[in-house]
Amino acid sequence: MRKILLNSLFTSPAVLGAALLMSSSAFAAQKTEVAGLPTVEVGTQSKANLSESSAIAPLAEVKSLEALKPQTQVSAEFSPAKSVVVNESVKVAQAAPEAPATTSTDSLNQLNRYSREGRSMTSASNDQVTSVSQLSDVRPTDWAFQALQSLVERYGCIAGYPDRTFRGNRATTRFEFAAGLNACLNRINELIAASTADLVKKEDLATLQKLQEQFAAELATLRGRVDALEARTTTLEKQQFSTTTKLAGEAIFAITDEFGVRGTGGNNTVFQNRIRLALNTSFTGKDLLVTRIAAGNANGFTLANPALPGGTGAEGIQTFNFGNTGGNQAFIDWVAYYFPVGENLRFYVPAVSGLHYDYAPTISPALDAADGGTGPLSVFAQRNPIYLIGGGSGIGATFNLNNTFQISAGYLADNSNGSQVTFGANNPASRAGLFNGSYSALAQLTFNASDALQVGLTYVNAYRQGAIFDGGSALASSGTFLANRNVLGSGASQVNAYGASVAFKLSPGIVLNAFGSYINANFVDDGQGEKDIWTYGAGVAFPDFGKKGNLLGFVAGVEPYVGNPGGGLRNDIPLHFEGFYKYQLNDNISITPGVIWIVNPGQNEANDDVVIGTIRTTFTF
Repeated sequence: MRKILLNSLFTSPAVLGAALLMSSSAFAAQKTEVAGLPTVEVGTQSKANLSESSAIAPLAEVKSLEALKPQTQVSAEFSPAKSVVVNESVKVAQAAPEAPATTSTDSLNQLNRYSREGRSMTSASNDQVTSVSQLSDVRPTDWAFQALQSLVERYGCIAGYPDRTFRGNRATTRFEFAAGLNACLNRINELIAASTADLVKKEDLATLQKLQEQFAAELATLRGRVDALEARTTTLEKQQFSTTTKLAGEAIFAITDEFGVRGTGGNNTVFQNRIRLALNTSFTGKDLLVTRIAAGNANGFTLANPALPGGTGAEGIQTFNFGNTGGNQAFIDWVAYYFPVGENLRFYVPAVSGLHYDYAPTISPALDAADGGTGPLSVFAQRNPIYLIGGGSGIGATFNLNNTFQISAGYLADNSNGSQVTFGANNPASRAGLFNGSYSALAQLTFNASDALQVGLTYVNAYRQGAIFDGGSALASSGTFLANRNVLGSGASQVNAYGASVAFKLSPGIVLNAFGSYINANFVDDGQGEKDIWTYGAGVAFPDFGKKGNLLGFVAGVEPYVGNPGGGLRNDIPLHFEGFYKYQLNDNISITPGVIWIVNPGQNEANDDVVIGTIRTTFTF
């Protein structure tokens, strides 16, 4: 058979065209491909599993697939709704294999049929060449140069790759040869239909007839495959939810307990859950509208502090506690829109529950899971707590100065209600609204020194009527009670925060990160004056440890605490130690056992140390 094919190629330019065309982009165009919404790049880390994937380069983390507030890293990578795309010229009805033609008339009839099926492989291709000189990798010294030149000038059924290369040394299969033959048959039929039959030699038709007989089975199989794909496409188009929207979800099951006593007693072992469903919509292929629904019953542990009876802190709070109302009541917990302006500027407009790390890089590429269930156990272990100062409605943007520097800036006004004062951005009452209530404004310079080293310098100016580190929810999400002292509405504070973060990739399997922040908080309403709040930490992550998708991590640091509390209150350093190991069972299920150890909780060494043990199972879909 190999000799027959080689002889045919030398005796017929049209046949050679079939083999050559098959290795070109014309054949590539004939293949069925899966397509959907184009990937939306909004940052280096996703808040959406916008997947583990995330991605994201010019903007920081779109809330990823795992986190669904979107990874973001939104990365992580929300893939759009997929639809199967086939060439419009392919017939819907499935054709059964037919007996090989035995006359020239039968050959011409098959030409007519095959030509309709190979419409995308004709000279109408966008990559069609009119001269062999247009193919950059074809030289006059090539053994097939004259045959190729004849095909281009005589039959016009040769197409190159988009980069104007031919790649003639590429190996071919029988199916590919059949597809290329089909395309040249189509071109010959066009010549006949255009009354230029004199251009087609009888010898060529005889050779083509023999090839049709030999490749009848392959051609019939190709027709059947295309017909099946087109039928499937028709079904998908009728049944799909939306052509612009993809549903992504995350479900967390967690068994957790606190081992320790905080003055008034310990806690019980609990089985908690949190569910997030995100509708990710793209209208242009470059923008992204995220609408997320959440529900859960994951209440935090009681953090009683003997020094402040009834006081509550947020040390050791876990990611599935973040933004959770409890009671498994569904609510809209995130609505935001990403869109680009030009090549280097991207905007982020949240209507509900926006956070600064949705658009600004947090310089924690391996540990930041956008409060989802695929990273560390605690909120503190993910990133610098400076990004939790405020949140809600507003606008953010990131501008790429060049490949090395990025500038991020944003303004967010709180959405939620405090315990005594209403300050939501959607509320027109006194001390509320978009500009007269609690807000936070961030500015950041990100320095991408190399693929391995990244540094960020961050400044936040804020007015807080709820907790300082609350992410706009009025409930503390990191730090001691003293560092979030106005959580009970005892007074507002004017905040100026300065932070630095750094990440260094030693290798693909070892990533280091560190951060530190100083926060000056002036409690203006109750006369307590200015307080100095400190927080810092470091972590090491081992991506793909033991298996692709796994993550082993260790974090040590100090959650936000007041260094000069006054009034006889203690300022002992509250140490936070954490270790976890996410084991990826498959593409959609992971199990993460881990331990959180808090020393000097409530920044008081008189309090017993606390150990929180958790086994977390995360489902993503």
